[in-house]
Amino acid sequence: MSVWVKEFPVSVTVCDTNGKIIEMNDKSCKNFEKDGGMDLIGKNVLDCHASKSQEKLQLMLKNQTNNCYSIEKEGVKKLVYQSPWYKDGVYQGIVELIIELPNDIPHFIRK
Repeated sequence: MSVWVKEFPVSVTVCDTNGKIIEMNDKSCKNFEKDGGMDLIGKNVLDCHASKSQEKLQLMLKNQTNNCYSIEKEGVKKLVYQSPWYKDGVYQGIVELIIELPNDIPHFIRK
């Protein structure tokens, strides 16, 4: 993982085309600490999700599609963005970014 990503204040989790977690930054390890943190590297991301989410992730891995949604957990709002990543144009897997959002995040409509 690039040096700048290690301490970046957004959770970054990277998996390969089979769903094996290959990289996690510090924020991701802390975010998933109850599930094993850094020990999740080498595990399959599908094993970390309920069956409905597993189905969605399997389709994303197969069809190279993205997914974006927001959640609130323990009073903290988060934006989850999952997208395929590529190296030299060749599909490599999925990256998940989880960004904590302020409760009063401004929303602008620009022309």
